[in-house]
Amino acid sequence: MAKRKYYRKTYPRESFFSATKKRYFFLFLKIFVFLFLAFFISVTSLFIYYAKDFPRPEKFTERQLAQSTKIYDRTGKTLLYEIYGEEKRTVVPLSAVPDNLKNAVIATEDANFYHHFGVDPKGIARAIIADLKLGEAAYGGSTIPQQLIRSTFLTLEKSAERKTREIVLALELDRRYSKDQILDWYLNQIPFGQNAYGVEAASQTYFKKSVSEVSLAESAILTALIQKPSYLSPYGEHKQELLERKNYVLSRMEGLGFITKEEAEKTKKEEINFVDIAKPIKAPHFVLYIKDYLKAEYGEDFLREKGFRVFTSLDWDLQQAADTAVKTGAKNNEKYGAFNASLVAIDPKTGQVLAMVGSKNYDGSPHPKDCIPGKNCLFEPYPNVAILSRQPGSAFKPFVYATAFEKGFDDTSIVIDEQTNFGNWGGEDYVPRNYDGKFRGPVTLRQALAQSLNIPSVKVLLNLADSEAMFRSGGEPDSIKTAKNLGISTLKPPYGPSIVLGGWEVKLLDMVSAYGVFAQDGLKVPPTFIIKITDPEGKIIKQDHKKQQRVLNAEVSRLINNILSDNEARSPIFGLKSPMYFTQYEVAAKTGTTEKYKDGWIIGYTPSIVTGVWVGNNDNSPMQKEPGIVLAGPIWRAFMENALLKLPKENFPKPELKTVPELPAT
Repeated sequence: MAKRKYYRKTYPRESFFSATKKRYFFLFLKIFVFLFLAFFISVTSLFIYYAKDFPRPEKFTERQLAQSTKIYDRTGKTLLYEIYGEEKRTVVPLSAVPDNLKNAVIATEDANFYHHFGVDPKGIARAIIADLKLGEAAYGGSTIPQQLIRSTFLTLEKSAERKTREIVLALELDRRYSKDQILDWYLNQIPFGQNAYGVEAASQTYFKKSVSEVSLAESAILTALIQKPSYLSPYGEHKQELLERKNYVLSRMEGLGFITKEEAEKTKKEEINFVDIAKPIKAPHFVLYIKDYLKAEYGEDFLREKGFRVFTSLDWDLQQAADTAVKTGAKNNEKYGAFNASLVAIDPKTGQVLAMVGSKNYDGSPHPKDCIPGKNCLFEPYPNVAILSRQPGSAFKPFVYATAFEKGFDDTSIVIDEQTNFGNWGGEDYVPRNYDGKFRGPVTLRQALAQSLNIPSVKVLLNLADSEAMFRSGGEPDSIKTAKNLGISTLKPPYGPSIVLGGWEVKLLDMVSAYGVFAQDGLKVPPTFIIKITDPEGKIIKQDHKKQQRVLNAEVSRLINNILSDNEARSPIFGLKSPMYFTQYEVAAKTGTTEKYKDGWIIGYTPSIVTGVWVGNNDNSPMQKEPGIVLAGPIWRAFMENALLKLPKENFPKPELKTVPELPAT
């Protein structure tokens, strides 16, 4: 039997290795797919875990950034004060931010901003390497979206968990919104120190200008502050480091082609002028009066967050003139023992308060004499004397004469200026005297009011304007009603004859407003401090709509104006060239001095402006025996000279005057 032969099947050497490769390839592919899926599932789970209970980035479109309430002058150009909480902010559109500032921020904070997808892997890698070298987690390399997320939703805690959350939300933010929208939010959100948040608040804080007006150098400064806002403050001990960082910002801009080398070198040498933040409030007594009203009306928390724009009645030019006049005059009055002064100016046509200086200084110190502020100080800087009650002296007299004129008497009516005992009032006989101690016999009411004669004025009160019986019965005399109708709010019974000489307390603000009724032919408009209030978008929240109301006969007002502007009639007491006289303007004025020289007054006006000045001491200490024309007159004169140049030249309407009877010689 033949032996069977067996043959082993052989394969080509190349085919064997190809099969092996295929087996290994598919094995590696399976492992890769498995690892990829595991990685994907792990990363997705990680993202879901960290993001599940966290605010979504779309909250940016719903979230209202807290904005400070801003108080402006009447033009809206001069910022007087801001009311803010922890964040002082004004939101502006990206279009209002100069390209230099946008480029500076991008060059320094996120050079790849317009090309990455929310995070910058290269930047993160560089930061990790740097952290390893330092031996601590500094976590640099954050993109603008990451910084925005961190400043909005996260704490400053340095941990892997916080960083992961930051990356998750930054990716989502970049996916949902455009780069310009993200940059807009970022520039309005981030802190710059000094409670300033966002580029507009920062620009106003450091340079007192809108962000749209900042220069290249100022843009570099603002960008430099982003890194360490408090540490790099220009008002602290690290200002030089701020300037060095500013130069670094400019170098980064040059390196990325945003500016030329010449621009960078030139800008590095520029001197930066930072504003003085020591006095953050202008027209302080006026502003604090406004603030108190706003707090009562809207609540302080609301004012700190909703971004109101308050346009006040204040004329900033006139306010500065008033402040100068008061400070200069009060300083000169120290030799007379008068250490304080106050001024109020009003537009009588609208009632708008144009200027208010409540005291000769707001942030100064009391008079050098030893005293405890608030207790017996001759001068304290903080109280607003314009709204405190003081005795007006003879400045009250026009209200009494106006009442007499309404009852049919006129400037030609005659009373006798002679020593007179008006009987017992308050337990003792009332025997007033004239300022100069003289008696003039028969005088007209024009002479009596223009020369501020005391005895005739008491007779007008008790015989022409009212009756003595009315006063003694405890009723409210017509002259008191006149004063109240014109705006005097502080008068309280029981009344006596000394009220005509200013024996009852009034407020300077009330007096100026009341004299405004004379200036406007008997029409009254209550004092107005706010013209309008708007929200950040310009929608009007509140607007002044006060209207004139007749409270005094027009002919009576014209007669008062005619007497108080009659320079010849007042000259026997004040002289022809007193501070009340203006050669080219018709100005009515009345002075006042209290009995023991504790208060000196003058209130003067044209149809366009009424200005009142008070001088004295806060603790009611008497001054030297000088009248209001000497103490208050120069302050009032200095301010009015300034104001009249700015206002239209107007004369008072003329009253129907009767012929003055010839009086016997006294």
